Amino acid sequence: MTIQPGLPKPEAIIFDMDGTLFKTETLLIPVHHQVFEQLRLEKLYEGATPPEELMLSCLGMLLEDIWKKVIPDSSEAVHRRADELLLEFELAGLKTHPTELYPGVADTLTKLKQRGVRLFVASNGLEHYVKGVAEAHGIAHLFEGLYSAGQYQTASKTELVKLLLDRHGVSRAWMVGDRSSDVEAGKQNHQTVIGCAYAGFGHDQELEGSDILISSFEELLELFEHSHL
Repeated sequence: MTIQPGLPKPEAIIFDMDGTLFKTETLLIPVHHQVFEQLRLEKLYEGATPPEELMLSCLGMLLEDIWKKVIPDSSEAVHRRADELLLEFELAGLKTHPTELYPGVADTLTKLKQRGVRLFVASNGLEHYVKGVAEAHGIAHLFEGLYSAGQYQTASKTELVKLLLDRHGVSRAWMVGDRSSDVEAGKQNHQTVIGCAYAGFGHDQELEGSDILISSFEELLELFEHSHL
């Protein structure tokens, strides 16, 4: 990371969850297989489980769009049942699987909060999943708000971030995420975008348009210290 002294100091930082704070594959890979095993048991799906890589490549999308890509030939009813199973197995998995945040997440968030930064999450995931991850890893108390498409029924990350900014009276924020939807949400809401290049779920152009890219979460603190009002 090359420090750019021109970045404005944020009053708030908004984080994506999957691929930004949470090392999602530590939960999603085992759960992915459980979902399709159950769908086969319920006679709702036949054939092999779709590749793990396909599911991981969909991180950051709304659930309805994920299933259209992962099981495009299945019905809407099957997609909705997959929603239910995914949430059920993810919530159980947070208690039983050794899931992980990215290195330095809890410590960096704590230090940013100590410096007076208001912290938020904006995720395209389901409400109980987003809150469950934060609670399972002991970081929920650090956030002023945990916003999810599942809770607010927003059609895009851009809409979700606008709702968050308006509700909390935030005018100067950093949007931190690993997908093009995060870049779009930040830019369309006229905020600074910090692209997380360490997850590796997207293609090379995924973070195009970010103001700066970071290769580890801890770099955020240094970036904040070098920003200015």
